[in-house]
Amino acid sequence: MSNKEIKAALKSARDAIRNKEYKEALKYCKAVLKQEKNNYNAWVFIGLAAAELEQPDQAKGAYKKAAELEPGQLLAWQGLANLYEKTNHADAREDLVNVYQKLMELYESTDKQKWCEVCKKLVELYHQEKKFLQVARSWHKLIKTRQEEGADNNELHQLWQRLVQLLAQCVHFQDNETQQLLLGAFEQAVSSSDPIPSEEHQKLYREFIQCLSKFPHEFPRLKMACEDMMVLYPSVSYPLEVLCLHFIRSGSITGEAVDCCHKLLNIDPRSGPALIGLGIRSLQEKKYEDADRNLTEGLQQTNQCSTGWCYLGETQLKMHKFKEAVHSFNQALKTLGQLNEPSSSQQQKNLIHRFKAEALIKIPGTDSAEEAINSLDQILDINNDPKLIALKGQACLNKGLANEALKVIEELKLAHPDLAEAHYVEGLIYYTQNNYHQAETSFQRAIEKEAEVADFHFSLGLTYWFISEETRREKTKALTQFLKAAKLDNYLGSAFCYLGQYYRDIAGDKNRALGCYKKAFEKDRMDGEAGAAVVDLSMELGDLETALAVLTEVTERASAGRAKWAWLRRGLYYLRAGQHSKAVADLQAALRADPKDSNCWESLGEAYLSRGGYTTALKCFRKAQELNPKTIYSFYKAAAIEQILGKYKNAIAEYQHILKKSKDYVPALKGLGECYLMMAKSALADYLDGKALDYIEQSLSFLAPAAKHCPDVSCLWKLLGDACSSVCVISPSKVNVKVLGFLIGQNADKYVLKKSDLLSLGGRCYGRGLKLMSSPNMWCDLGINYYHQALHLTETGNNKNDASELLEKSVQCLKKAVRLDSKNHLYWNALGVVASCKGDGNYALAQHSFIKSIQAEQINVVAWTNMGVLYLTSGNIEQAHEAFKVAQSLEPSYLACWIGQALIAETVGSYETMDLFRHTTELSMHTEGAKGYAHWVCSTLQDKTNRNTELYRYNILQMDAIVAAQVALTKYTERIQNDACAFTMLGYLNEYLQLKKQAADAYQRAVLLLKNSEDKEKYNVAMRNYGRSLCALGHCDAIQAYLSTLLTEFDDIVGIAQAYFKKGLFQESQNAYERALSLTDCEQDKACILTALAIMEYKQNQVDAAKTLLFKCSILQEPNMESLQALCTLGLIKQDATLATAALKELLKHREKKDNVYEKCLLTSAVYALQGRNLAVQRQVSKAVHSNPDDPGLWSLLSRLVPRYTPKNAKGGAVAGTIAHILGVNHGKKALLNTAVNQLALGYHIAEDEKNNALKNVQKAVHLSPDDPSAWVVLLAACHAENAIVCLQNIHHKRTNLENMFVATISAKTKEKNIPASHAQSLEEWSLFQVVTGLNETGRTSEAEALCTKGLKIFPEQPTLYLLLRQVQCKSLLQSHKELPDAILEELRKAVMSNSTSVTAWHELRAAHMGLDPAIHQQKMLIVADLSHLPFHSSYPSDLRKSYSQG
Repeated sequence: MSNKEIKAALKSARDAIRNKEYKEALKYCKAVLKQEKNNYNAWVFIGLAAAELEQPDQAKGAYKKAAELEPGQLLAWQGLANLYEKTNHADAREDLVNVYQKLMELYESTDKQKWCEVCKKLVELYHQEKKFLQVARSWHKLIKTRQEEGADNNELHQLWQRLVQLLAQCVHFQDNETQQLLLGAFEQAVSSSDPIPSEEHQKLYREFIQCLSKFPHEFPRLKMACEDMMVLYPSVSYPLEVLCLHFIRSGSITGEAVDCCHKLLNIDPRSGPALIGLGIRSLQEKKYEDADRNLTEGLQQTNQCSTGWCYLGETQLKMHKFKEAVHSFNQALKTLGQLNEPSSSQQQKNLIHRFKAEALIKIPGTDSAEEAINSLDQILDINNDPKLIALKGQACLNKGLANEALKVIEELKLAHPDLAEAHYVEGLIYYTQNNYHQAETSFQRAIEKEAEVADFHFSLGLTYWFISEETRREKTKALTQFLKAAKLDNYLGSAFCYLGQYYRDIAGDKNRALGCYKKAFEKDRMDGEAGAAVVDLSMELGDLETALAVLTEVTERASAGRAKWAWLRRGLYYLRAGQHSKAVADLQAALRADPKDSNCWESLGEAYLSRGGYTTALKCFRKAQELNPKTIYSFYKAAAIEQILGKYKNAIAEYQHILKKSKDYVPALKGLGECYLMMAKSALADYLDGKALDYIEQSLSFLAPAAKHCPDVSCLWKLLGDACSSVCVISPSKVNVKVLGFLIGQNADKYVLKKSDLLSLGGRCYGRGLKLMSSPNMWCDLGINYYHQALHLTETGNNKNDASELLEKSVQCLKKAVRLDSKNHLYWNALGVVASCKGDGNYALAQHSFIKSIQAEQINVVAWTNMGVLYLTSGNIEQAHEAFKVAQSLEPSYLACWIGQALIAETVGSYETMDLFRHTTELSMHTEGAKGYAHWVCSTLQDKTNRNTELYRYNILQMDAIVAAQVALTKYTERIQNDACAFTMLGYLNEYLQLKKQAADAYQRAVLLLKNSEDKEKYNVAMRNYGRSLCALGHCDAIQAYLSTLLTEFDDIVGIAQAYFKKGLFQESQNAYERALSLTDCEQDKACILTALAIMEYKQNQVDAAKTLLFKCSILQEPNMESLQALCTLGLIKQDATLATAALKELLKHREKKDNVYEKCLLTSAVYALQGRNLAVQRQVSKAVHSNPDDPGLWSLLSRLVPRYTPKNAKGGAVAGTIAHILGVNHGKKALLNTAVNQLALGYHIAEDEKNNALKNVQKAVHLSPDDPSAWVVLLAACHAENAIVCLQNIHHKRTNLENMFVATISAKTKEKNIPASHAQSLEEWSLFQVVTGLNETGRTSEAEALCTKGLKIFPEQPTLYLLLRQVQCKSLLQSHKELPDAILEELRKAVMSNSTSVTAWHELRAAHMGLDPAIHQQKMLIVADLSHLPFHSSYPSDLRKSYSQG
């Protein structure tokens, strides 16, 4: 290939490269190299094409080959540079440096611009390789080249600034030449900056000074730069900050440094470096408070200053703030670790660890000791410093390793016998072992070696303090050492505390003690012992302001859960000052600090109690009890709060618990007495006098021992007086109270006192209390006691002179109370009440007293009411009305003023009287109101003419007056037991309520009260009433009661006739009735007597005579309803449908009379039943219910008749029973039973409705009427039904093994309850059948057979039971599917024939025959099948049954 062809090939290669056809280019180049191996351009083109084809090795070889061929040519070197720039390998970087250097040689003489570009690339490469010296030298050469070429100042400034950026990043890794070049570059950059001053120049200067501060040996240069910058920028604080930081690191705070710090503070008052510098200066001058303050504030601004943290920790160590010091040293170590500067030498770390260990040793606890040991282990060459070894020994001692510590110290003493610290630690070891004499010797040796150490003197003082009482009191011992320690270390607060304790407890100088404690507390505000002593001593010395100021300061500074002692004391201070809300807040804060302090909980309870938070206070005392069960005070306060809240039973339990711990604890005895007294008053308010007397006796049984233990406490005598006086309203016959003999001056254990003696004892107790402390309240109580004594004497009819004398004493006592406290309205009111009762009544004094009471208290309903009573007594009705009216306006619910108005209405004959008396009973119970209302109710009931009036319906029916009056009068007679009129009215009301026994008891009490009365008419009336009530009960004593009267009155004769009848003396009864018949002209009375005679004839089986008498009644002008009912009943009993129907028709003619709706409905239904009209029975009762939907008796009757006559309507019957239960109490019990029967008929069981089912309702019925055998029978049926459901659902029985209980219970109830024998027998028989059936169905055949056998002994002529026995006996044979023996079949056949109307019996017989050979008994099977599927009736042909029996 010729040169021309080579050139053409190279040109083609260049074109291919230009067209990016690199493979073609390689072909051309290889073709050239075949002809000319050293062709420079071909190798360059190959390198270029290979690089583009990502064949770097081929490209590198080609470029190097070209460079070897012609080293002075640029193309190959440029290609290599481009290739290496794309490759990021370390080897490539080294080669690239050589390439750049070669290019710079080539460009240096030809192209300066290219040279500069390559130079910059080379510098960047050096910078990446961290070859900072080469960076500096190359960049300096670049700057020099640009200066020679005449570059302007701005470009040069940028170049110097760039050099600074390249070198300033890793100053600590540079050599001295590089550092000097960097500083020179900074100087050139600062000087070349334009304009000056400017923000950019200031920033650059700042960076220059910052760089200088990293070279401690360049301080003169740094100082000069800072001064120059301060001249240019006098308001900028940075240069001064750098200087201050330099002084801080050097630890030399000279006057120059102080001036620098002050200049900096003038610019920035919160500058961290300046404050740190001043703090170090204060530390050097031993001004520790200033040092602590300045260092703390400075480090808040400059928290990365490790030297500052170290100095702060040292300051805090000097001030005994050990925990804060540890924190500061930790911060110093952390900062050093973050800076990671070579300047942070190991020596500085060792110093920090040493200080930290010293601080940790001063903190008690094994954790701190362990940390101290770890800190000492961080110090290098610790064994070369004996003081560090002593510190380690002390740390081991704090950790509890006394033996190890002693071993360390003994070795240290051998090596360094003159080391004071070794002897000191040895003394500490002996001190912890309570070896005080050895400790004393060691501490003395330490002081001999080094006398100016406060800890040595303090430890020796402690040793003297605990070694004996003599050394504690001797001034030259403990006191002297504590004084030396306090003098040497002004921050040793414990030394001042012991000095304070010495002056307080030994010297008795509280003022000096207070000074010492103040000094200790000033040095350490966290010292709770010193602070508490300052507060306590200040309060003892009367300086409350100082105490409160200290407490306020501590609590304001304290964090949550801290300074318990301050919160507690301030809370107690506020509690004493009456600021209860503040006390609560402070005591809560105290508890946050220590939630398990029972005393704090008690104090908080007191605070809540003081502000009326009883429930919260109770919880606090309960918490205190949990924390300290041995405390009595918490239990007492909890009981007292329960008492305040009216929970007397809980309070009594608490007091009793206290007495178990301390039987003579008087506050508990007093609390028990008060509780029982309050319960007695509550019982008296409810007219439960018997219960009240029991409570009074118990109250006295606790108050008397309390008074015996503390006879000089007046409140106990007052409570005794209150307890004795509280019987004043109780009937004298009831009062028999046992009291301790101590109260009446006797040695016996207990005495029983009557009412008069008990009231007298109450007066003496008040007198004893007055001797101890004269108070108007007790004078008033004594006066009222005398008043009640006088009333009791008057009521019992005893010496009137004594009563007058007692009233006079009462007036004098009340006058004394008024003189002592004339503004108390209660005393004036009591004086008015007593004055109105004195003799004939000193009404003027009474009126004056009531007026004074009203003047003392404007809202005084009691005084106004008493004023009204006074006017009413004196006959001034209008004034009385006005007084009562004012009282009503003041308090509408006050009872007495309403009674007064009712009495006025009764006096003037107002129609509102009864309403007013009723209103009094609605408000509350009062004897006057109760008797007044009962009187008006009885008067209204006695008037037979007003039954259909609206007034009667409202006053009696709608207001339920009879029940209300009966309840009120029962309470009245419980308290006032000598009022025959009241007992008579009570008996009358009880009769109306069908309370026969209670009526008889009330009438009997009236008879006994009137027995010796001169008014025989009242006595006869009482006997008549008593006889009538006894007759209603069926008692024989009724005859004797009637015979006690004159038997001249119609009612008496009728009454004794009825009594004779009840006893079975029919002849005497008939004679009496005939006599009564001759005395009366009233048609109604005659009809009643004839009806009674007819009943008597029927009783004697004279049915025709009875019919005749009843027919006589029916032809009277005014036929009697009772006679018609009796006639109809007679027809029903005798199954005479004609007679019953005729009597019923006559009875129904009187439909306008609605008094006997239930009886008419019952008789009508019975007649329909007799006629076989079952549906008519239900319809008749339903009509009656629709006409009288509010009559529970009709609803109950409907529910009772439905399951018997129309069982398909059992659902309606169940609803009717439920309504009857809701409407009426009397019918509600039976209604529940009827509901259950209906639900049984419907099949309602628990699985369908858990709340409303037969079993639930009959259980309620049994609970309401446990003596009713019918209820137990239905319960048996319900249980059987539920068990059947359980069996069907194949689950476990829930009601098993109850059968014998049911049988026994039903048998017992039928004997107890007075019911007809036939009915009782039917109930027993049915229950027996049911139980046997249930046992048989559940497979318990042996029990069923035994029960049947037992039943046959009781009811031997009961064929059904005999059949049941045979069924039970055959069941096991039938279940085995074996052929029954002929003997057994014959017995079963006889049993079935004796109960031929029983479908079940024929089914049982059919089952027996199904087990036999059908070919033999085919004919009998057909007969049995027919008989078992047909309902039996008497009209069925008997020959069908006979054909079977003849077989």
